[in-house]
Amino acid sequence: MNRFLNKAIFALALLLVGTGMAHARDQVKISGSSTVFPFSSYVAEELGATTKFAAPVVESTGSGGGHKLFGAGMGVGTPDIANSSRRMKDSEFENAAKNGVTDITEAKIGFDGIAVAQSKDNDPMSISLEELATAVAADIMVDGKLVPNPYKMWNEINPQLPARKIVFYGPPTSSGTRDAFEEMVVEKIFGKKEGYEKGYHAIRQDNAYVPAGENDNLIVQKLAKDKDAFGIFGYSFLEENADSIQGAAINGVTPNPESVASGQYPISRSLFFYVKNAHYDAIPGLKEYVELFMSEKMIGKDGLLKSIGLIPLPDAERATARENVLSKKKLTLDDLKK
Repeated sequence: MNRFLNKAIFALALLLVGTGMAHARDQVKISGSSTVFPFSSYVAEELGATTKFAAPVVESTGSGGGHKLFGAGMGVGTPDIANSSRRMKDSEFENAAKNGVTDITEAKIGFDGIAVAQSKDNDPMSISLEELATAVAADIMVDGKLVPNPYKMWNEINPQLPARKIVFYGPPTSSGTRDAFEEMVVEKIFGKKEGYEKGYHAIRQDNAYVPAGENDNLIVQKLAKDKDAFGIFGYSFLEENADSIQGAAINGVTPNPESVASGQYPISRSLFFYVKNAHYDAIPGLKEYVELFMSEKMIGKDGLLKSIGLIPLPDAERATARENVLSKKKLTLDDLKK
């Protein structure tokens, strides 16, 4: 009986979308990454200010939370777009397909670096990627045994580093920034080392790493009060708050637009959003919002989003990304494995 009821509800949701009855909602609904949030919000405000359409509603739920809501099913109760600071996971794609969300287009919008930032009142900090991974990993190899991370001070990792308490305010497990940081820092250093399980990426859970929610602005505020602490967040927040915080150099490279775009800065990543193509005909302004977001006006090499921290894709890659989105190229599981 429950299976029949679920199928009936799903069928009704599809009917609402397909017949245009979804006009009961006259705003585009977007959920997901806190890193993509400021860019998405900027485009939403621009759409509301320059067209007849209402500004889309953008929620910062973290990439994982956004994909969960996006993939829960079809219809007006679900988001039209999921913002993501990493690629959609295979498991998220499969879950969406199971719930009837089978026609998705991936939009790659630009690059972002993950900044490891501190108060500008502190002396500049330069650390290696391995030192950073050692400071945040849940487990460390000591005398041939894997033990809970014992390091409390930076100079315990490297005597040349300051005698300063190890404290990070970082993203929670629902965040794409957390996923990317685990992969590009901890897994890259320890995921292939002897004694660690393959793909190891665990972050310590003691007071040295404090999950600080999805609001990166709160992390910035904490750095002003706690001079020992480092914050972990998208590069755009570093750029927006350059008057009060500074990024640490990683492997001798400081985060800036050039080092992130070139990949020289070792914690660089791509940013995305995902669209339900079946919602285009049902939700007013969805088509116009997507077209505006992918326009040169927004993501071009001199686009408006560059001014708030988005690092543009190279010209050819940007043109391909735009063509894929405007043609509603259907995302496949094989695409995600490339």
